[in-house]
Amino acid sequence: MPEVYPPLRPLWVPEGIAKWCKVCYNEAMRDNRAHSLAIEALSSVPYFQGLEDSTLQAIARAAIARRYEVGATVFLQGDPCAGLYVVQEGWLKSVRMSPAGREQVVRFLGPGETFNEVSVLADAPNQATVIALEPATVWLIRREELARLLETDLRLARAVTRHLAGRVLHLLTLVEDLSLRTVEARLARLLLEQAGEGRIQRRRWATQAEMAARLGTVPDVLNRALRKLGDEGLIHVERHQIQILDRQGLEARALREL
Repeated sequence: MPEVYPPLRPLWVPEGIAKWCKVCYNEAMRDNRAHSLAIEALSSVPYFQGLEDSTLQAIARAAIARRYEVGATVFLQGDPCAGLYVVQEGWLKSVRMSPAGREQVVRFLGPGETFNEVSVLADAPNQATVIALEPATVWLIRREELARLLETDLRLARAVTRHLAGRVLHLLTLVEDLSLRTVEARLARLLLEQAGEGRIQRRRWATQAEMAARLGTVPDVLNRALRKLGDEGLIHVERHQIQILDRQGLEARALREL
């Protein structure tokens, strides 16, 4: 006959220890969830793709999630550099500010993009101010941790170098546009770069003031340029989108110099 055991009685745990265990469990679950989100965000960054899994795991463990609401400042130009930032969701803008308060948009930052690499590698203060245009989540990788990884992982170092070279080319184009091309030519180039299937969908934050700051001008001048391109049949401006009607003509306008 098989032995018959009495039903197990529930294990009694003191209330204080039970609460402590529950807190530890919840914290562990949150840590695991945060780690998974960090891996997901980092995997979308081109120069983190193809890394050894152990390297990616190490970066994810060092990453810190931060949430910003509309208009919140991530960091200020000239402040000490905390590290490299990776955008998980939302849009932000990187701007240089003049003493008078006028801003030049350096770039808009969306999911999967990184920023502040130059300050990290040059061990320099932040080179621009970054502001959230909509609710955004970013991951911060501390400068010291990234520097250590760059010294030990040649593949990562090469990928970051290629990315920075691309950023330099972008800035050279921006300098050329601001110094040599008319506002209409700059606007035409921007519209061509952003056009998907002949249309540019305007996000809620993409006001004329934001577009003007991107082009290094003011809203009134931008408005006249948009109206002129529209009157010439090159584009059609609607409330939430801009449609390109004559791509060839717009390309010719983008080459017009001062």
